[in-house]
Amino acid sequence: MAFLGVFVFAGVGGESVGLEVSVNDYYDATNLADGWIYSANLNDDFVDDVNDLSPTTDSERQLVLDSVGDFSNDPEITLHFIENNTISKFYLLEGEDVNVSDEDGVWLDKEFADAKDLKVGDNISFTFNGVTIEKEIKGLGYSPEYVYHASDSSIIPDFNKMGFAYLSYKAFPLSDVPYNVLLVDFDGNPADYNDLLSDKLDGDYNSFVEQSEHPSVSQFSEEIDQHKMMGDIFPVVFILIALLILLTTMTRIIAHQRTQIGILKSVGYTNRSIIFHYVSYGFWLVLAGAVLGLIIGPLTLPNLFYPSMSATYILPEWKPAWSMNFVYVAVLMVLSSLAVSFLAVRSISKENPADTIRPKAPKISSSGFVEKLGFWNKLGFNIRWNYRDAKRNKFRALMTIIGVIGCTALLVSAFGMYDGMHDLKEWEYSQINHYDSKLIIDEEASISSVDDIADEVNGDKLMEGAIEIESDTAKKSGSLLVLNDTSLVTPTDYDWNRIEIGDDEVSISQKMADLLDVGVGDTVKWHIMGSDKWVSTKIDKIHADPISQGFIMSADKLEDLDLNYTPTSIVTSEHVDKNYSDIKAVNSMDDMTSSWDEMTESMMLLVYILIFFACLLAIVVLYNLGLLSFTEIEREIATLKVLGFKTSALRRLLLTQNLWFTAIGFILGLPVGYYILDIMWQSSGDSFYILPSISLSNFILTAVITFALSILVNLMFSRKIKKLDMVESLKGVE
Repeated sequence: MAFLGVFVFAGVGGESVGLEVSVNDYYDATNLADGWIYSANLNDDFVDDVNDLSPTTDSERQLVLDSVGDFSNDPEITLHFIENNTISKFYLLEGEDVNVSDEDGVWLDKEFADAKDLKVGDNISFTFNGVTIEKEIKGLGYSPEYVYHASDSSIIPDFNKMGFAYLSYKAFPLSDVPYNVLLVDFDGNPADYNDLLSDKLDGDYNSFVEQSEHPSVSQFSEEIDQHKMMGDIFPVVFILIALLILLTTMTRIIAHQRTQIGILKSVGYTNRSIIFHYVSYGFWLVLAGAVLGLIIGPLTLPNLFYPSMSATYILPEWKPAWSMNFVYVAVLMVLSSLAVSFLAVRSISKENPADTIRPKAPKISSSGFVEKLGFWNKLGFNIRWNYRDAKRNKFRALMTIIGVIGCTALLVSAFGMYDGMHDLKEWEYSQINHYDSKLIIDEEASISSVDDIADEVNGDKLMEGAIEIESDTAKKSGSLLVLNDTSLVTPTDYDWNRIEIGDDEVSISQKMADLLDVGVGDTVKWHIMGSDKWVSTKIDKIHADPISQGFIMSADKLEDLDLNYTPTSIVTSEHVDKNYSDIKAVNSMDDMTSSWDEMTESMMLLVYILIFFACLLAIVVLYNLGLLSFTEIEREIATLKVLGFKTSALRRLLLTQNLWFTAIGFILGLPVGYYILDIMWQSSGDSFYILPSISLSNFILTAVITFALSILVNLMFSRKIKKLDMVESLKGVE
């Protein structure tokens, strides 16, 4: 149990800590920007003004724009024309270092190069704004801004269709480079820096995005949070139950070796030496288990997750990491073993040798309130005996119930995580979105062309985009969804019921409302990313969405706010496989659900592992507690057998008590598991909104597992009744 507890804690923790350490080392090595200032006019004067805001501010300009690679599938390649390579530096894997004076070279995304079978020395062409440039690949590598890189067409990176590249500002075909992004390094709080920008340079830039709000950084950060959430909560329950098992085990050992202890005392062994012997027994076993768990856990469990995660996220290396928290838990486990072993042996060490040699006198049970009630004598012997036995052995009964509570809570929360991930998928891709195909519109497409395509596929136009929302208490990045009159996208409440959003209404998602601490009737400020125009909006309704957190409104409402309605996609119930010149990509619902399954593969794997360990823990807990129970009532069972009770009746007697304790523990474990599940979902990041729930089938499965294991363990021990030596069990000291 010591090994299992530390193994799960250090193993799952080693995976999440490894992610955190790896990405932070990567960010430090590449000097990831503390923030990004977006503006269409990043001239020298503006840069000087930014640098003058603080003596610790450093900045670097870039022109970032979208291009199309010269390949048959027209991949999207984001180009970065840079003046320096000191902030958010290109991470070189092959080739020569970035040279900002090299107007003929390009440093390309390694994943894209591998997908296209490109290597250093090859030439590649990019087309943007009607201009085509051809450059020689001087290096391949990664960028800290693209740990997570997904296009509009998919939430899972498809490196055959997308990539990025870094070029010198001298490689830009025009003499004047229209820089549009300023990367900044600064000391202090990002919120304070943002306030400083607003006060000093308000109106001179479009928007500021701090590091934690960057799409790549925030997405990977939320992934880490989800893994840490499970790694911090589940293993703690394992540790607590392991300590419970340790206490009951040592209690059983001391009771079983009572006569030996009395003999040792009678021949002259001191209480100190006896206590030291039994304390060291628990100490060495727990120490061995804890050390093995501490070593093996981080070396094995993390490697189960990294292959699936590396398909979605890009890091130079994937490796587990150790944390002192793992050592603290192992030390706590060992110290706890000393404490519980001492408590178990202390009482018997105080007895004189003559009393210790004798079997422990059975506890006296007096009639209580229940026994004095009129219905008591009408109850069967089975019920009355088990009630009195439980009352005599309150500690054993309590430990059994607590053990079942812990196992039930783990199973409920693990199965609840499983159901939650499936509910999220069902909610998003069946209850909210009802289309079969989604056509992503090219930025340069004309309105007439978009209308023609929409008519041809019998589709509805949508506008989606990134926004920044600010309330009196917080500022958050979110999404904007502008709907026309369509039945293919239907907003819902948290019960999955469709809600109607009027043409003059604005609805905010429940998770975003919670983050901003606002409700219906409140007013918030917001702007579209890339635009410096802020607008104030009153919240008319609140909807619930499991993935997308932000605003939903109509095209009329958007234009009433003096903002341009620009469709970004077309959705249709028809299956579209035709290529259109003004459509960047066509995604089917099957493609989206497949991408979602791939993205959540590592999380589901973690859920499966925790379900396995929860079941394993239940077996160990119930086995140990069943062994303790049988040891304690061995004398009573022998007495009943002498009195003429048959083995089948005695088996029924034990099974009844076992089912009582299991039922009580199961009932009490349900709300505990639900509470743990609620804590985990609340810690799942700003993007996800999932309500804790468990399906009826998994609820029944939890009950079946718990009671089946309980009955199985009981049958294992009840077999011993046949082999019970009644003389040995009943005789006194020879």
